[in-house]
Formats: sequence, C-alpha cells, structure tokens
Amino acid sequence: MPVVDVIIPVYNEEHSIGKVIKEIPAGLVRHIIVCNNGSTDDTANVAKRNGAIVVDHPVKGYGGACLKGMEYMASLNLKPDIVVFLDGDYSDYPEEMSLLINEIIIRNADMVIGSRSLGEMESGAMLPQQVFGNWLATMLIRMLYDYHFTDLGPFRAIKYKALMDMSMKDQTFGWTVEMQVKAAKMKLKTGEIGVRYRKRIGKSKVSGTVKGTMLAGHKILWTIFKLI
Repeated sequence: MPVVDVIIPVYNEEHSIGKVIKEIPAGLVRHIIVCNNGSTDDTANVAKRNGAIVVDHPVKGYGGACLKGMEYMASLNLKPDIVVFLDGDYSDYPEEMSLLINEIIIRNADMVIGSRSLGEMESGAMLPQQVFGNWLATMLIRMLYDYHFTDLGPFRAIKYKALMDMSMKDQTFGWTVEMQVKAAKMKLKTGEIGVRYRKRIGKSKVSGTVKGTMLAGHKILWTIFKLI
C-alpha cells in the first residue's frame, strides 16, 4: 500500500474537525496534518485530541495553510506517495477518500478530483454563485488548456511527486484552480470521481459573505488567465 498523508486547512472549525478526523478510514493514512490558519477557537486542541498533527500558519489564507502542511511533509524522512486534501468543515465525506486513492493506485492517475458535480449534493450545500463559478472556471480551463474538469472541489488526491513538481504558490482562494491548471499544463493524467457533499457545519468564510464570494471569484479567474 502507498503511504498516504492528509492535509486539512482549518479556521475556527472546533465543532467539525473532530468529526472529519474520526471518519477518515482507519489504517488508510499515515499522518493527518491539520493546518491551523489562525483559529481563535479550540480547533487546534480538538484536532490534537483526535490524533492529528497540528501545524500553525497564522497568516490568513487557504493556500498558505496548505503550503504549510506541504512544508511539514517535506521535513519528514519518509515522504508520502499520495497526498489527500480535505476541508475541515464536514461538508465532504472523509470515508470516500479511498475512492480517490484507488484511482491513483489502479489507474495510475497523477491527480484525482472529488467532483461534487458528478456526485450527490445535499440541497443548499452549494450556493448558486458557487455552482456558477465552478461551471465558468472549469469551462475556461477546458477552452484554454483542453483539460476537462467538472469541479474545483477541495477534496482531492495527488501523487506527492506531482504536487512538488507543480511548485504551488497561491496563498489564498486560487489554490485549487492553480493546481488544476498546472496539472493541465504539465499534461498529467487526471481523473474525477463523484463524491457526496452536504451542508457544512458553521458559516463559510468565503461563500458565506458577498465580499468573500467576489474576492474568491476574482482570484480564481485571475489565476486561470495568469498561468497561460
């Protein structure tokens, strides 16, 4: 079996992070790395109590938190074979992680996206602007890079070597689309698996506000075009 590590960026997810960690299939992963992105609640302690490794990245930014998790992985003597990214808000189903990993093992894919568009989504789990933004971004990737994706969902698995070769840079909302655009430019073997998606615990820090939605949308589109 390959060595699998999980990165979970979090900001004030004390009510959900324990559930996320507990539902990651036992024996499937080596390390669960929770990247604490300046939380002001008890998120870090809850994660530690549930067996996660917690690394701190106090500067706000989704991508920056993920990069901090990668920095920790790079310090390990034995690097993982596969890295899984998962949100800490309990909107994804952690037990479906094996579906993504199996695509890498069986099909030798370099990266697999857990697609909410291809799976079962609870009513209201994604706001209309999120659905439209996903459609627009994936359509642009298809037009500009000739790679077909249906979602920019954060639930994804990728070979560690491919991830490191990408030289990821984005510190904020453009993280997921940067990874997918770079995968297209590198001609990696990619795939998607339909996953279930439910309403998150707590309020979204991005789509939960008009400002957050606009900033995220602008950053995603800017990232797509800047990498041409």
